[in-house]
Amino acid sequence: MTAYPKMTAEERKAEYAEVTREYEELKARGLNLNMARGKPGKAQLDLVSDIFSLMQKPEDYVSDGIDVRNYGELSGLPAAKRLFAEILGCRPEQVFVGGNASLQLMYDTISKAYTHGLLHSERPWCREPVVKFLCPAPGYDRHFKVTESFGFELITIPMTDEGPDMDAVEKAIQDPAVKGMWNVPKYSNPDGIIYSAETIRRIASMKPAAPDFLLMWDNAYCIHEFEGDYVEFPDILAECEKYGNADMVFEFASTSKVTLPGAGISCFACSEANMAYMEKLLTVQVISFDKVNQQRHVL
Repeated sequence: MTAYPKMTAEERKAEYAEVTREYEELKARGLNLNMARGKPGKAQLDLVSDIFSLMQKPEDYVSDGIDVRNYGELSGLPAAKRLFAEILGCRPEQVFVGGNASLQLMYDTISKAYTHGLLHSERPWCREPVVKFLCPAPGYDRHFKVTESFGFELITIPMTDEGPDMDAVEKAIQDPAVKGMWNVPKYSNPDGIIYSAETIRRIASMKPAAPDFLLMWDNAYCIHEFEGDYVEFPDILAECEKYGNADMVFEFASTSKVTLPGAGISCFACSEANMAYMEKLLTVQVISFDKVNQQRHVL
């Protein structure tokens, strides 16, 4: 097909007529297509629907001596923590198991920073004159919407084939008003970029001016290879700890694209010091998330 700018008027007229005919033909099919990103079809969901029949006997509801139907275990079942620790390559005591959505845990982390401050905050972020957040782009719009909803100033960081432009990041974090950065380190949307080892090293070794800088590490696709070999990926918690930044990072993951998007389990992983701080805040908010579903996934 000739490029549109090079077409004559008659060729453009003929092309318009053809694409209009194709458009009307598609409309006539009466299709009702859901174009939501990453939404599995029924056949995919049916593959894992047996998960609901795993728990039949009373003993199926007991995990490490804990009756999963009852109150308690704020940070999740030990077995569910072990499951996510194996997936992420971290330690079980660094894992907090939540409900069906990692986005909820991400929102809550930002919210806690805003209302209470983080472990190393001088004051809650709501009392800062301005809060800036780094957004590697193109990226995930829901991430950006979270920080935008709190009135943060969003700073675009260009993406490269190896991850965020680290020269731009290292320059930006010299400003103490820059409080954090979003990341999808593996198969980042929409280009499927995997952060390189050097990019991860530079991120983990950053020395931001803000003492409470928050690295939001959404490892959404950590075990999601469909074709080819599994891509090994470093444990960001261990990497940050290596450079004296153990408390800088919160990592997130879920089973949304593994089991059931509407009824999976999610987690955040962080340093033990961050965990103790966050549990103090979360214990006011929730007694525990759905441990029956956690047990279902463990089984």
